Amino acid sequence: MKINEDNFVEQLKFRNEKALEYVIDNYGRIVKSIVKKHLFSLQDYQEECINDVFLAVWENIESYRPMRSSFVNWIAGIARYKAIDYKRKYLKRIQTENLEDVTAGEEDREQMKMIEEELSEEMEEMLSCLSPEDRELFMKLYVEEMEPEEVSRQTGMKKDVIYNRVSRGRRKIRKLFSTQKGEKSYEQ
Repeated sequence: MKINEDNFVEQLKFRNEKALEYVIDNYGRIVKSIVKKHLFSLQDYQEECINDVFLAVWENIESYRPMRSSFVNWIAGIARYKAIDYKRKYLKRIQTENLEDVTAGEEDREQMKMIEEELSEEMEEMLSCLSPEDRELFMKLYVEEMEPEEVSRQTGMKKDVIYNRVSRGRRKIRKLFSTQKGEKSYEQ
């Protein structure tokens, strides 16, 4: 069977590896440009992140909804979120290493500071569509990596309310980023 624009999503769902090759060939440039943009200062992580994006597409193709967004916007969102995750993992690793080796070099500290600033700007942009209260929930859960029970105790909100607000917030963020003009330009 010949894989093309009309059948590659269906074939991915059937676990046809040729469909994944089609995605890599036709959407690889987009994924690579997004990952490089977000991880420009972490070149050693770019290739691994790109591979993780395609693995995420392979493993999560069932969650793709063509009625909600185009495939190019969906894969662009995955690439952006994976790149942000890589920045967070890198920072966590560096901070752990620096705790073990207090004599970290000036270059490491400068790179860490630059990445923290980039991550902070990206998070701020991503969360800008949320109310201050919802922004705080996202920061506690996803940046500070607090457990929902702890957030519930601190805020006085029930866990169900927290989950609902986070779910609504995710939808807002997804909608915002799937309709940005910058991603429309990726469509061919």
